[in-house]
Amino acid sequence: MNTQKSGQISDLQVRVLGMQDYEPVWKKMQEFTASRTPDTTDEIWLLEHPKVFTQGMNSKPEHLLEPGTIPVVQIDRGGQITYHGPGQLVVYLLLDLKRLDLGVRQLVTLLEQSVIDLLAEYDIPAIVHKDAPGVYVQGNCKIAALGLRIKKGCSYHGLSLNVDMDLSPFKQINPCGFPGLAVTQLKDLGINLGVEEAGEHLIKHLRTHLGYTTP
Repeated sequence: MNTQKSGQISDLQVRVLGMQDYEPVWKKMQEFTASRTPDTTDEIWLLEHPKVFTQGMNSKPEHLLEPGTIPVVQIDRGGQITYHGPGQLVVYLLLDLKRLDLGVRQLVTLLEQSVIDLLAEYDIPAIVHKDAPGVYVQGNCKIAALGLRIKKGCSYHGLSLNVDMDLSPFKQINPCGFPGLAVTQLKDLGINLGVEEAGEHLIKHLRTHLGYTTP
């Protein structure tokens, strides 16, 4: 889809990929970022993963309490350990931050705000914590996690939003490195969306905050 950013013509390609194994998608993100040029179209990938724990570059092993049968993958994003599984919306942002004139902190803020705006559609108040990226509801229940990698001014990885999933694997880790952190999901807040529907809602807000508008 073609979109227009203020001051310049730019393209944004949104890909809805469905259920995808984690490691092949990670490799594709790396390959995409390594091969892109200043003219490469930015992309956002919306998908789900089978059950997997991913540990960021700074992740401490003690935050993995009991992996059980769930695979554990060491990856190249920032942040600590998190869980991905069916019923969770995963959003990967393959963006040229130099072209968008965005810093990393700005990108994190607009991602968080996009989730907050989605929740506001359903009158659910949400907050962020300065030292713990992500989005929280009902006090300190985490509903969305963030983890990014920036390479040569371009981003990959992104955010995950709990939609309608089995939350029990989060008890096998200290989510994002915080012991006892409570997690929740859209379904438990009375928001009855499927993963693809949630993606449609979220992409509207992401496009707005990134500076893209529908022609």
